[in-house]
Amino acid sequence: MAIKQVLHTDFAPAAVGPYSQAISANNMIFTSGQIPINPASGKIEATTIEEQTEQVMKNLHYVLARGGVAFDRVIKTTCFLADMNDFAAFNSVYAKYFPENPPARSCVQVAALPMGAKVEVEAIAVQG
Repeated sequence: MAIKQVLHTDFAPAAVGPYSQAISANNMIFTSGQIPINPASGKIEATTIEEQTEQVMKNLHYVLARGGVAFDRVIKTTCFLADMNDFAAFNSVYAKYFPENPPARSCVQVAALPMGAKVEVEAIAVQG
């Protein structure tokens, strides 16, 4: 039987609904999507896709770290863009976090993201 553990860190934005920042189960971490909220202010302060992607990846870093892993343990991401025209600029920032052996990934354009965000990223990682 799987044991589910809720992961939470104050270094990433608090959940704005009935969900957890991440769940650990069977040596896997499943993160909720991270948008570019500055956890100190609770607001999206970044305006460009590059700045927003940096904040998203920073938030994701802290959520993963709460589960004891770094980006090198990520095996799958799902990326949501409000505008697919931002794809190249998003990739230029995203790639810095996965310089070798990047995870499997899906990237889709969506009609809208919470709080008017331009980008959201969720991840699955392996612990241990």
